[in-house]
Amino acid sequence: MDAKELLKKVRKIEIKTRGLSQNIFAGEYHTAFKGRGVIFSEVREYQPGDDVRDIDWNVTARHNKPYVKVYEEERELTLMLLIDVSGSEDFGAVGQEKKEMMAEIAATLAFSSLQNNDKVGVIFFSDRIEKFIPPKKGKRHILLIIREIIDFTPESRGTDISVALEFMTNAIKKRASAFIMSDFIDTHDFSHSMTLANKRHELTAIQVYDERDAKLPDVGLMHVKDLESGQLRWIDTSSAKVRKAYEKYWYDRQQVIANATMRSGVDLAQIRTNDDYVKALLGVFRRKATR
Repeated sequence: MDAKELLKKVRKIEIKTRGLSQNIFAGEYHTAFKGRGVIFSEVREYQPGDDVRDIDWNVTARHNKPYVKVYEEERELTLMLLIDVSGSEDFGAVGQEKKEMMAEIAATLAFSSLQNNDKVGVIFFSDRIEKFIPPKKGKRHILLIIREIIDFTPESRGTDISVALEFMTNAIKKRASAFIMSDFIDTHDFSHSMTLANKRHELTAIQVYDERDAKLPDVGLMHVKDLESGQLRWIDTSSAKVRKAYEKYWYDRQQVIANATMRSGVDLAQIRTNDDYVKALLGVFRRKATR
């Protein structure tokens, strides 16, 4: 992709996702991610109804009248985006490509964090760590992240969710709000790594998938390519047995994902490439706000 086309794509995503973050997600994000606690702000004179445990006895003694400590929410957070850049993310038969939707979701989350002056970091992964962008603040940093998401070329085509989760667990020391975005087409067992990552951080899993990942159309012989292994094969989609086996494979894999997230206490949002991801993200934020 040349520089002019890349800039155009970045600008397009910025306009769309920044508008969403400002107009729709601003309050939802703040409510969902309340920060690590409270910090001391100032003292003021005691008023009836104030908690006596908040009285600052040193200031009270100096002024011969009661003063209380005032606290405010500690808002600064770290948002980590774990983005799957394996070969299967290039697929998009119905709606947009998976990687395009993940880019928009990641940008929306990043701009929402900008409204709250939070740091944002990114881990690009396949079956290895492809790139790590340490958490920083600011619009320039977020635009850099969006450019990388759009134009990043991985060295590997495979997928290993555990690699990304273990890297984040070891690399990010302070508790962070983390979103792992993938189609979760992974033959490895990632449940243990997910549990450990969610103990240290607040993890949310976003599965972005294509309708054709779940169900084959009845269109006769189809020449298909595995985007991760590169293997080519013919499939007879007119066979009800073949279509049923394909759907069973999808169902069984979805059960693995659901069980892993449930056991580890990770919130799971599942979004098709022809769905509106805004509704799904709002659902995530509102569930977090009620916990």
